Amino acid sequence: MKNAGQLSRRQVLAAAGLVGLASLTGCGSGDEGEDGKDLAKKQNGAMKEYRAGEQFKASKPLSFSLLHNNNPVYPMKDGWLFWNELTRRTGVTLKPIAVPLSDYEKKRSVLIGAGDAPFLIPKTYHPSEVAFVSSGAILPVSEYTHLMPNFRDKVRKWKLEPELDSIRQSDGKYYLLPGLHEKVKSGYSLSLRTDVLGKLGLTLPTTWDEVYDVFKAIRSEYPDRYPFSDRWSTNTPFPAAALCSYLGQSFGVRAGWTYDNISFDAKKDAFVFTGATDGYRQMVEYLRKLVAEKLMDPESFTQTDDDALQKLLGQKSFAISANPQELVQSYRYNLAKQVKGAKIEMIPVPLGPAGPVVLGGARLENGLMISTKALKSDTFVAMMQFVDWLWYSDEGQRFAKWGVQGSTYTYADGQYRPGPGISLMGSDPNAPKDLQKDYGFFNGVFTYGGSWALVSSSFGPDEKTFQDAMSQREQLPVGPAHPLQSVEQEQASLWDTPLRDHVTQNTLKFALGKRPLSEWDDYVSELKGKNMGRLVGLHNKARERFARERS
Repeated sequence: MKNAGQLSRRQVLAAAGLVGLASLTGCGSGDEGEDGKDLAKKQNGAMKEYRAGEQFKASKPLSFSLLHNNNPVYPMKDGWLFWNELTRRTGVTLKPIAVPLSDYEKKRSVLIGAGDAPFLIPKTYHPSEVAFVSSGAILPVSEYTHLMPNFRDKVRKWKLEPELDSIRQSDGKYYLLPGLHEKVKSGYSLSLRTDVLGKLGLTLPTTWDEVYDVFKAIRSEYPDRYPFSDRWSTNTPFPAAALCSYLGQSFGVRAGWTYDNISFDAKKDAFVFTGATDGYRQMVEYLRKLVAEKLMDPESFTQTDDDALQKLLGQKSFAISANPQELVQSYRYNLAKQVKGAKIEMIPVPLGPAGPVVLGGARLENGLMISTKALKSDTFVAMMQFVDWLWYSDEGQRFAKWGVQGSTYTYADGQYRPGPGISLMGSDPNAPKDLQKDYGFFNGVFTYGGSWALVSSSFGPDEKTFQDAMSQREQLPVGPAHPLQSVEQEQASLWDTPLRDHVTQNTLKFALGKRPLSEWDDYVSELKGKNMGRLVGLHNKARERFARERS
């Protein structure tokens, strides 16, 4: 195995918790550039013995530049307690470059392309980093995780190696430090008016067959209304993006927001084309059945969120897709004001043919790219230690999420609560202060991943019930690594977009009955004509090559 001796030395040192001078000299993978060969010269401000679970404190004041995704819900403020307390604890001052959320990806690309990117580039979703690999503008961060004991500890404890392998590139390295989750966190499911169900003698459904039966009963009682009218269909090319994301999961496929042309079939031990699988066809058939029998509003695939919400509040529909925040802050709050006695609940994702599963790979979240320029700095080692503490240590993650104990939050009997007079995402509408807006904590730039105890610490009662149920489900296997070489990536990109567009367009046509399901085989033939087989072959070839090189 290439560089096996050097890798084993890293592992021994990391296990001993010694990432000081002794572990910095000559312990690279052998693949770094000239600047990476002697990290001992780049430890200005670093801790000499930095271990997992230890508070990072730079040995001298340091500052690092950072691209800041400026969320309009809590726009960045220079006076946030987050900045000042971070400097007090770590000796590091961050110099943020604020970019509006709506312009973040474009601005990030421009800065990186011009060579003007800051050292730290967070809030990056895989595979966005792939576009910057060939230019050498971002660091192959997998070569430097020996400087990050907390990161390595969580990968080991939570057995995240397969997930990390899935983001490696053709050189065997990965270029994104992703958020790491102990457990899969689910986001969306179906919500239903439970007062209406109670009136009809119905219980909350647990399977999609039961959902169908419930909708049939509601339609029988209210023949002039659609039981289900959905949202989250605009600002995305995929029809009914939220619904298809969790409905597809029940059929064992990625769809909606999570759709990817290529998916791994564990039974076939091969990559397949998602939009042509039996599971995808079954999902489309279910959608068609709901629409054909007038159980689902056909406008669900195209209407705005406001239109869908108004139909729910006007009792023209009785079910809608939800996430825990929208359930409480939008549906329940507004229904209480407009419909006397109305009650609505979000259910665990109903079960389908795939059984009680969640899709694999969901334990990695958006993450951090690092500019290659950072490697030239004599403070590079200290920067990596700082990144490891803030984004990957238990204490750093707790600080980024909740802030300062006794000030911005309290902790007792295993429960985190915002401090007196402080609200978090509407937890106390009358509170004069907000944890995000006024203090800068629970900021998506810094807060993602972590132990289940920490991730669930901000759950309200509804979300806790939902997430506890979903966390008990089995995670489907993560597909093996299959990184494409640069020439292959260019070719795959040319095939990928027209194939994706064809799947998206025909999913809508089939669901609405504008194309009969009897033409499914014709649709698959059309995909073949658009190079479906060649794209799948490219990924299976890449998988075999990567496995051969790693053996």
